[in-house]
Amino acid sequence: MSKKMLGDIMREAQKLQGEMQKVQEEAKKKTIEASSGGGMVTVVVNGGGELLSIKLEKDVVNPDDIEMLQDLIVAAVNEGLRRSQEMVNESMSKLTMGMQIPGLGGLGNFLK
Repeated sequence: MSKKMLGDIMREAQKLQGEMQKVQEEAKKKTIEASSGGGMVTVVVNGGGELLSIKLEKDVVNPDDIEMLQDLIVAAVNEGLRRSQEMVNESMSKLTMGMQIPGLGGLGNFLK
């Protein structure tokens, strides 16, 4: 491989890396809402994997059944994070045109 070809590949890789960082920053501005328990627990997460808010319906708060409330919160948060990661993966896939790029491990690793 010639130096020119290698230089072109390196420039394209740097360009792609910059575009991927832009996608990640834009994802942090987008939100996903998810709920559990038929809407009794609703959460909002962003594309950066951050939990932004939790809304609990009054009827779900039962001091005699804290475990159920905890389970509903965990379920809603996990669903929100899963959907958030899917959103980011879709954006990244469009950017990379579906190519599997080594070292990006599912493209959602930055959420961890």
